[in-house]
Amino acid sequence: MQIGLLLRRFTERFSNDVAIDLGTSTTLIYVKGKGIQLYEPSIVAIEGNDHNVVAVGNEAKKMLGRTPEGIKAIRPMKDGVIADFDTVELMLKSFITMVQKKRLFVRPRVIICVPSGITEVEKRAVRDSVEATGAREIHLISEPIAAAIGVGLPVEAPTGNMIVDIGGGTTEIAVVALSGVVTVNSIRVAGDEMDEAIINYVKKNYNLIIGEQTAEMIKVKIGSAYATGKDEVMEVKGRDLVSGIPKTIKITGAKIREALEEPVTLIVEAVRLALEKTPPELAADIVDRGIYMAGGGSLLKGLDLLIAEETNLPVYVAQNATDCVVLGAGKVLENINRNEKLLLKTK
Repeated sequence: MQIGLLLRRFTERFSNDVAIDLGTSTTLIYVKGKGIQLYEPSIVAIEGNDHNVVAVGNEAKKMLGRTPEGIKAIRPMKDGVIADFDTVELMLKSFITMVQKKRLFVRPRVIICVPSGITEVEKRAVRDSVEATGAREIHLISEPIAAAIGVGLPVEAPTGNMIVDIGGGTTEIAVVALSGVVTVNSIRVAGDEMDEAIINYVKKNYNLIIGEQTAEMIKVKIGSAYATGKDEVMEVKGRDLVSGIPKTIKITGAKIREALEEPVTLIVEAVRLALEKTPPELAADIVDRGIYMAGGGSLLKGLDLLIAEETNLPVYVAQNATDCVVLGAGKVLENINRNEKLLLKTK
């Protein structure tokens, strides 16, 4: 008994247990007792066919759309799940090494966040990828549960709390009560689809080809879901579709709002559908408590106002919207034995 206790204390002292929000566009890592230690884009730059890693995260993002022949900048996550198994493994190894530093005496325990609509096959792919990085224990947690904990909602209480988590690849709308997800609506429309909509709109209406990073910049600077006052103007640079020569255009916030209409409408409809599926007692709680929004996509200007108008419910955007999921998983990690019921059971 004494040896077992000493072994456990040694293990806890010399391992850095981590919680990972493995997102389509961004990966965040929370280290037990230290908080968020990594916030990097989910991108890997690979050289040749040998899968030699040139760069990961921010360094690899700078290479997107700019790589010479022989180097590819890859986004290995698609719609919240693994699209390229080998590349995710390389990316996770690099990220975990960054946060572990020299404390590698004992392999870490890992909690990893996954979309609620994930299949058993996709769960297995996530577990295998994390296992390959050297983790000794792997636990999965549903993103809506993690987001609700990160926002500070009382997930263990018998009251209903609605969370809308808009990431890069998926939008998760869930009603959480008694440590579980009561109703959920998961759609694969989120930040990436908004960027794609901007790229297509600019191409169709201005004959200008722009890249992913430019589209994301436009969305952040002048993108909106609801007319919120003055119409901002932004200069956009790209390649002319007809002449093939680089050119600059000016585009307004109203035009970008028009471009974003389709993905935004799909998200609002998904929220309405989730509300329709909510049991009456929990629906009454949501009337009192409102809807909470998390994830980077929730920061689109006016999206909260549009959802509030369409549902006639109060809508609140979390202060730490981009960090909610990993912070929630981190809180579970700090006392994993007490919070065991919040983790997903895997077959």
